[in-house]
Amino acid sequence: MFQLESLLRDNIKKLVPYSSARDEFKGEAKVFLDANENSIGSPLTKWYNRYPDPLQWKVKEAISKIKGVPPQHIFLGNGSDECIDVLFRAFCVPGKDNVIINPPTYGMYEVSANINDIEIRRAKLLDDFQLDLVHLENLVDEHTKIIWICSPNNPTANSLNREDIEIVLNNFNGLVVIDEAYINFSKHRSFIQELSDYPTLVVMQTFSKAWGLAGLRLGMAFASEAIIEVMNKVKPPYNINQSTQELALKALDEVEQVNDMIRLIVKMREELSSELTKISVVKQVYPSDANFLLVKVTDARKIYEHLLQHEIVVRDRSKVELCEGCLRITVGTENENKELITALQQFSN
Repeated sequence: MFQLESLLRDNIKKLVPYSSARDEFKGEAKVFLDANENSIGSPLTKWYNRYPDPLQWKVKEAISKIKGVPPQHIFLGNGSDECIDVLFRAFCVPGKDNVIINPPTYGMYEVSANINDIEIRRAKLLDDFQLDLVHLENLVDEHTKIIWICSPNNPTANSLNREDIEIVLNNFNGLVVIDEAYINFSKHRSFIQELSDYPTLVVMQTFSKAWGLAGLRLGMAFASEAIIEVMNKVKPPYNINQSTQELALKALDEVEQVNDMIRLIVKMREELSSELTKISVVKQVYPSDANFLLVKVTDARKIYEHLLQHEIVVRDRSKVELCEGCLRITVGTENENKELITALQQFSN
């Protein structure tokens, strides 16, 4: 029987979170004299002199209508990176606990673990970029608090087998965090609807990819109400600023436009993949469920530097395990993709 208390750090169990003025006040009011704000205004607008809603309820309610998850099951972070850091700080005891990642994968899991002095254990993906369940199971011990799973995976772009993830969820008593930053570009369904079945499940998504709002830095975590309450205790009081909340609300009113953009990006992804396979220096274009492609080439470093000379920046992943000789290429605009293909053809010639 899963008990959240058994996973929490002792200091977090005892933590009395900072209580802001907006936390203590509930309801409507027209005069706010509680938070020592500049009551006259600001050089920008009279609205930004006030602190934002610390729990971002309007944004969560708008997300709730789209995702079908109650607002109490949603955490908003200053990018998904804050969600990652908060989970480490809430559940992992420095110098004692460990977490498991499945490389090659998103680098911030390891960076955040190192910042928080948490041991990282690596269950390297199989050659087909799927979970090695036997290795993963052998790495788990009594101090393993979190298993990080990125699906669709970065940098390999593929989705991990759903049945394998379910096996992990059914057999591991710590938190299983599924990072779905690229899920909108995939035909696979999200694990969000499985939250009620798995009390240890945390699903992360973001406004940076499909929503096109990377500059806002807004990440989402979906989990049980108990886990979300813990995350809210640990986060800074006003972690999502007022302008980000306002712009997110505007974006959430434009779901159809976002869906149109997703369809266009997927179409351009397939076209770019097809064009890349015609170039002699391209050895393989891996299947993608994301908005980028993992591409094996003849000489990754030389091609990377050649593209830089043409003012085209891609990601050299050639030194990452299982990605030897590979570049990671984001699907750009139609013109950007054409410039990439032209530059690669010039290198080939």
